[in-house]
Amino acid sequence: MTADGETGTRNAVDARDTGTGREGREGRSADPERVARRDEAVRGAVERGLLAPDAPLVGLLDVVGIRDSAAALRAAFDAVVRPGTPVLHAFAVKATPLVPVLRLLREAGIGAEVASPGELALARAAGVAPERTVLDSPAKTPAELREALALGIAVNADNPQELERIDALVRTTKTSSPLGIRVNPQLGAGAIGALSTATATSKFGVALRDEGAREWLVRAYADRPWLTRLHAHSGSQGVPLSLMARGVAECHALAEEINRRVGRQQIDTIDIGGGLPVNFGSDVTTPTYAQYAQVLAEAVPGLFGGRYGLVTEFGRSLLAKHGTVVARVEYTKRAGGRAVAVTHAGVQIAARTVYAPASWPLRIAAYDAKGRPKEGPDVVQDVAGPACFAGDLLAEGQALPLLEQGDYAAALDTGAYYFAHHYAYNSLARPGVYGYAPGQGGGMRFAVVRQPQTVEEIVAESGAGHRDALTGL
Repeated sequence: MTADGETGTRNAVDARDTGTGREGREGRSADPERVARRDEAVRGAVERGLLAPDAPLVGLLDVVGIRDSAAALRAAFDAVVRPGTPVLHAFAVKATPLVPVLRLLREAGIGAEVASPGELALARAAGVAPERTVLDSPAKTPAELREALALGIAVNADNPQELERIDALVRTTKTSSPLGIRVNPQLGAGAIGALSTATATSKFGVALRDEGAREWLVRAYADRPWLTRLHAHSGSQGVPLSLMARGVAECHALAEEINRRVGRQQIDTIDIGGGLPVNFGSDVTTPTYAQYAQVLAEAVPGLFGGRYGLVTEFGRSLLAKHGTVVARVEYTKRAGGRAVAVTHAGVQIAARTVYAPASWPLRIAAYDAKGRPKEGPDVVQDVAGPACFAGDLLAEGQALPLLEQGDYAAALDTGAYYFAHHYAYNSLARPGVYGYAPGQGGGMRFAVVRQPQTVEEIVAESGAGHRDALTGL
């Protein structure tokens, strides 16, 4: 990692070089307690039959680790924000859209940032209060806006046309919703262009540097005293902390300018988004929330002085390190002189990794048939998925103890997005997801987060109830 926190494309190298990510392979100990819990959870999943020949793929979530991340986020900003300042940390539901996860985070003091009717429904099902929910979608329908305003959910308008819709609703709807506008500071891309939200042509928000945009924003706030928030999201995987902080600084400067020009403290809350990068190259958690909060405190000191409330929208960084996808090795073979382990985890749970491996590499940990960490010399091998195309690889040319038939391959750092991006190629089923935590008497306790999808459910989703719909046309 560089001094300002860039992880970007370096992960493509780091992930291939670090093998399983254990202390001996990294040359340093990252979070030995988290690694030990993960190892014990894999063994426990095998012993309890959550992993078995007829259940060859599961997702595991570390409940202790998730709570620790939530606590670290809150502590990091509490350390720099003036006491008494309103702060809402809203989890980006898109990262792990599972109701029990949202409920766990709610109990840990974290709200919800939603970007669709489905995500809002998940947050409500988890019991997240409307006043602790933020709606940020770039394509909100009139019905979505109407529902949000009726519930009192905070809304960040993405563009002038959406603001016109909100104008009409505000005239006819009594609402307690905090309302604001999202801006794009147009600062440039990080290492992964497809995820960069602050480029010159990003689809998100009002493009701040476009001709006339700044004046339009000032007028928009001057004409609407009920606009009290300003939102910018410049972070994402591959974006260095310095660039993220520049985006926040631009947002803060704009808020100051608008308040000065309208002659009142109209903007009272700044939403800085999320996007803290994750180190996928090892078990080290870096950058940390504390590091980012300190960078912000130095780059934008006025943000934390008490004049503005604060909203954050972190997702990946809260969950990634606390999830593991574990797949049974169904067969092994050799091709072109290289060992290949054919598993049940591939494109259906790791579409980004399979289609863009340089940007989204995964570390694989090897476990034996009893779920114990596998020992032995490293062997360069491919870890393949079950889908019927050649590129369905979780890892290519990765060095780890040789996987054998009946062993388990664990894809690490998969707590965020890997349980959200199911891809129904070959009609492969969504895996079951289980949370785990240490038991009082030793061992691991498990709880169902999401039941594995059944074949019957796949058939039903595929239109079985309308089997003859086309034959009569």
